[in-house]
Amino acid sequence: MITPIEFYGLPFLISLSIASILCYVFVRVQSSFTFRDKRCGKRHIHKRHTSRFGGIAIIISFITTLVINEHLFFDHIIWSMIVGGIIILIVGVVDDIWIISWKSQIFAQIVVILLVFIIGIRIEFVTNPFGGVIWFIYNNVPLISLIFTLVWIGIIMNAINWCDGIDGLAGGVVFIAAITLFIISLQPHVAQPPIAIISIIFAGSVAGFLIFNFPMAKIFAGSSGSFFMGFVIALIAIGAGAKIGTTLLVLSVPLIDAIWVVGNRFRNHDSLFHGNKKHLHHKLLECGWSTWNILILYYIITILCAIVAIMTHDIGKFIALVIFCGIIFIFLMMLSYKSKINRCS
Repeated sequence: MITPIEFYGLPFLISLSIASILCYVFVRVQSSFTFRDKRCGKRHIHKRHTSRFGGIAIIISFITTLVINEHLFFDHIIWSMIVGGIIILIVGVVDDIWIISWKSQIFAQIVVILLVFIIGIRIEFVTNPFGGVIWFIYNNVPLISLIFTLVWIGIIMNAINWCDGIDGLAGGVVFIAAITLFIISLQPHVAQPPIAIISIIFAGSVAGFLIFNFPMAKIFAGSSGSFFMGFVIALIAIGAGAKIGTTLLVLSVPLIDAIWVVGNRFRNHDSLFHGNKKHLHHKLLECGWSTWNILILYYIITILCAIVAIMTHDIGKFIALVIFCGIIFIFLMMLSYKSKINRCS
């Protein structure tokens, strides 16, 4: 009889080991060759040259562990993750080395989402927090489902990418989200062992990367890693029975921060897609917070949201989401007001 440790613990350790070994190799290679990080000073806080190939380690370890796991069969979810992961890996590495335009990045994201939609990953309904479900397919026409799937996966991918501005931030938040989805998949009313296996494998891949990404980071996730982390979390949420509300709640901080920044860029007539240092973690750095203090704040809020998501049902998640979003918005308003005062003084 297979024990839970063998069923879930072994895949976690395998993916963690592969990711950490690959990260170690990339760090060693980086120390032997000069790689110019053209993004230094734009959105990331580092001024030194650091390998941006952590995403390669995450993607390879995740896909490899999925393929060799004997308890998983190749359904539309796994095929979507493999196909999407390969495309994200190629486009992300190209962007990390030469930097491609935001239009090309958006086009690649749309292509990936359309492909996974064709394979079978689609939001067909969401749970109404006040009862029942809201369907997005009418008369067998999936147009609304396609729109919501595009928006959902695109938002999560870019929110995680924008969150990847300081060491350990995006990876830590995604790790907590993956563990949350793992726990929820094991709950009796959900009971989805395959989704639990996928979630724990993904958590292991991210954990192996995080070992080398905590301050001061020896390796970054890069575009491939940050986009892939958001991509997988978005797909797991769909595959776990449209756990959109759960994922929104757990990722409330990076999502609200992304909405806030987009709103400010739109109001100031700035480009919506060019990186800057206007995100919450950047504002906290300007206020004198250390990187570790910012990480602790993000981790605590994300863990609190995760606990609420695990212990409550639809209406409870909705109320908690509204409360957390309100608190985060107020906090962002206070920081913006403080920044204006500092600039005027």
